[in-house]
Amino acid sequence: MSAAPAYVAKDYKSDVKPVWCPGCGDFSVLAAFGKAFAELGLAPERVAVISGIGCSSRIPAYTRTYGFHGVHGRALALATGLKLARPELTVVAAGGDGDGFSIGGNHFLHACRRNVDLTYVVMDNRVYGMTKGQPSPTTEPDWDSALSPGGTGLRPFNPLVIALASGANFVARAFSGDPNACAAMIVAAIRHPGFSFVEILSPCVTFRPDQRGWKEQVRQAPVAATGDPARAARRLMTDDGFNLGVLYQGDRLPYRPPPGEGARPADLEAEFAA
Repeated sequence: MSAAPAYVAKDYKSDVKPVWCPGCGDFSVLAAFGKAFAELGLAPERVAVISGIGCSSRIPAYTRTYGFHGVHGRALALATGLKLARPELTVVAAGGDGDGFSIGGNHFLHACRRNVDLTYVVMDNRVYGMTKGQPSPTTEPDWDSALSPGGTGLRPFNPLVIALASGANFVARAFSGDPNACAAMIVAAIRHPGFSFVEILSPCVTFRPDQRGWKEQVRQAPVAATGDPARAARRLMTDDGFNLGVLYQGDRLPYRPPPGEGARPADLEAEFAA
């Protein structure tokens, strides 16, 4: 008879009720976090969820783990520092396309380059939802709205291409409409060493009701994951944004600071007390 699992998804759920709009894809992503942590058997006190600003960045409040709701665009700076200081923790950064690819874009590039062993989950809805519907870096150039009549005319930011080119060790895409697949993807990302990036298409049904149709557009990528950056680049450059799955998994060793170059928390506390 198999032993009962050490944890279940509800063990990671806080008592704070989410304030997202009904139908928001982030509800499913939140559920996927709990399922993923339970699948990995992670004690809640050994997990830290870090975020910036935006609808999706509320996630730390809704999880019963350590968490930090940081400032706009700085989730990866905080997550990187935490992982280097406390390598025994499982560190997951969570955010949205505006937080991660606009004000946080520079941090995104260098987090990929550094390849610290953490996971970054971005809920991409191609709009600034919390600030009432402005176009984001990933918004289609012809998306017409009251705030951008006729569209921006700007080429969208391609996060998976940028992640690969910048050195991310794991690049994948999932869809919030399938929370079990999202959970499995987060599990795979956490298990893979180095910097793992997962884009989760998460519809904003309030400001982008057209995204309800994503469930008919998403599909599993027709090819298996590759460890060849050149092959992955060719695939991603022709991708229409709706192929799901692990699109690249590399074998770069994660960055670790040289031995002896860190300070223990007790040492830092003693400095401040002096």
